Amino acid sequence: MTADPASSAFVVGESLVDVVERGETRTTHPGGSPLNVSFGLARLGLPTTFATSFGDDDNGRLLRTHLATAGVVTIVEAADGGTSVARAQIDADGIARYDFDLHWDLPALATPETALFHTGSLGALLEPGATAVRRLVDGLHPDTVVTFDPNIRPALMPDRAHALDMIGWYVERAHVVKLSDEDAAWLFPGWDERAVLEWIVDHGAVVAVLTLGERGSILRSHTADIEIDARPTSVVDTIGAGDAYMAGLIAGAVFADVLPELRTRTVTETSLRSMGEMASTVASLTVARAGAMPPTLAEIEHVRRDRHSEGIATTSR
Repeated sequence: MTADPASSAFVVGESLVDVVERGETRTTHPGGSPLNVSFGLARLGLPTTFATSFGDDDNGRLLRTHLATAGVVTIVEAADGGTSVARAQIDADGIARYDFDLHWDLPALATPETALFHTGSLGALLEPGATAVRRLVDGLHPDTVVTFDPNIRPALMPDRAHALDMIGWYVERAHVVKLSDEDAAWLFPGWDERAVLEWIVDHGAVVAVLTLGERGSILRSHTADIEIDARPTSVVDTIGAGDAYMAGLIAGAVFADVLPELRTRTVTETSLRSMGEMASTVASLTVARAGAMPPTLAEIEHVRRDRHSEGIATTSR
């Protein structure tokens, strides 16, 4: 399982460090949803460029080194206010709760020539940087597959109606849109899960995805609707779980050759399942270790070999 070199990815959005507090212990990890996605894609073997902003400080050097270990090519705007920080408090169940000290801006960039373009979270929604992101999206070649994850942070969002308008702008232009159940509950209070997915598809997305934590995920296209079970795992913490799922979803589309179907809006049930199973596997391996450290492609292949062996053993009994 290898990526076609033509399947390059361009990710744009915020970078930050997660200061994680677990009881009396405090650790610092690279973070930010788009950073995590770019890092995850590169570890899964996709050539990835990441346009972002962070400071020329110790935290910024930590981020630059982290991205380099996965082979991510970075385009960095120096942040005048220093590198952004998210403080995460981890409860007894491993669930993270955040507060932010965020600085986000981005200069005008040349429109990238890329097979895949991903954005989301604060980078796509928080000004002044979001204006530059929207300009990039509007300039993309029609064949570029666009993916979007709003990854809502309510404390940093404008009112719900304005946030939904901004998200709707991206949904109209995206091929794949992923929401978590928490995103959906904030944006669409009281709505049924299928109604949320229907809204996303009706507003332009080719594939809508809703992640449900330990209940798995739902994927929907114009012609198919499937549920993917969460993979059994031992949760250390949930930091970066949604971002790992997003990276797995994109990589799954590449490895299963779903990009042509996304461009022609003809995604089949089989393709949805390939994307969802890859995403679920990546997320399950990520939450089994501390911080947002998604698996490598070699780890994914090892898991798949083990499952294949188990399937043969079961069949032969």
